[in-house]
Amino acid sequence: MEGLALVVHPALKKRGADAAAENRTPEDKLEEACGLARAIDLKIAHAEVVRLAAFRPSTLMGEGVVERLAAIIKEQGIAVAIIDSQLGPVQQRNLEKELQCKVIDRTGLILEIFGTRARTAEGRLQVELAQLTYQRSRLVRTWSHLERQRGGFGFLAGPGESQLESDRRQIGDKIIRLKKELEEVKRTRALHRKARARVPYPVVALVGYTNAGKSTLFNRLVHARVLAADMLFATLDPTMRALGLPSGRKIILSDTVGFVSDLPHDLVAAFRATLEEVLAADIVLHVRDVSHPESESQAKDVRTVLTELGRAGEGEDRFVEVYNKLDRLDPESREVWIARASREDDAVCVSALTGEGADDLLQHIDKRLAASRQTVEYDLPYGDGASLAWLHEHGQVLEEHQEESHLHVVVALDPADRQRFEHRMKAAT
Repeated sequence: MEGLALVVHPALKKRGADAAAENRTPEDKLEEACGLARAIDLKIAHAEVVRLAAFRPSTLMGEGVVERLAAIIKEQGIAVAIIDSQLGPVQQRNLEKELQCKVIDRTGLILEIFGTRARTAEGRLQVELAQLTYQRSRLVRTWSHLERQRGGFGFLAGPGESQLESDRRQIGDKIIRLKKELEEVKRTRALHRKARARVPYPVVALVGYTNAGKSTLFNRLVHARVLAADMLFATLDPTMRALGLPSGRKIILSDTVGFVSDLPHDLVAAFRATLEEVLAADIVLHVRDVSHPESESQAKDVRTVLTELGRAGEGEDRFVEVYNKLDRLDPESREVWIARASREDDAVCVSALTGEGADDLLQHIDKRLAASRQTVEYDLPYGDGASLAWLHEHGQVLEEHQEESHLHVVVALDPADRQRFEHRMKAAT
């Protein structure tokens, strides 16, 4: 995607306590919006924060602001205006008429990125579902404006490239079909998790704000070649790899889609199938870019989305804070973050780029898994060497001695491994 873009972040004027309560400044939000635009190769010709006393129902921004932006667009030959807010169908139509160029809002921009980056069949299903849900009201309410929808996934490609569903019933039917297909994906993932329960390695999931360095850390730990770029939403499709820990035990490491502030609810719902790997994980590594000035606010946004998914608030002991990008910090800031991590039981400082702290992180995961182990006793039939070998491989055998009719074993196991072993024993009887 190439072309010149104008990026505007509309911000309501706030004073006193209301302004202080804001997690991010409007300027920070504008910079993030510009980063989203650059992620689909748009060139930013003009970007600004527009401060408003109130949002207008017709065009969101005041008449004078719209006229000024229209002049900039005409003068610089800008092809698309990105409004970093949620626009209603009427607002979008009116702005396109006034600005004489394509207009997309924050949701449309994120969906554009997702449509460009999704590679797997599942990712494409999720994107298409989110986009159709987003477009449904716009197709119905602005029929004359959108007689023929843009082709493919894009919102920027221009009209007439292909015919999208021509009425609400057809769009609704397609949404139903996509949801059924995603349910199949969900069931398949559940089967895969059951299969892993038999093979049985704990799952460790990487989560974090987009561009926090999750994929770079993933590559560092498992020596993979997942796309790791300094751009927003470089990773959309989940990747999983086996990884050996210092103790010798194995885990499955999962890299997931990045989070972003004000993520559209429809998008959270559509990508739930992908993020279920996070819900099922034994340990969640929350990767944070501590070199970013808004690191704390980004962390809050990640927790908000996890809460919506039903993860945060329970099993908090399974979260590990990974303070990433130490290499970008000045010496004083480095010491601050390292000291903070040393005071916390659930934090590790790393640089995914240089590898600093990677070994400490693996040892921390090892320690965390070991701390949750339960001591249990089993009586194994003589000749069941496979079960004994399994316990030695996945747990810590504390004691074993022969009885008259069986082998008595005392072993420390992770709760998940205990469940897997007992499921294995039950299936064998």
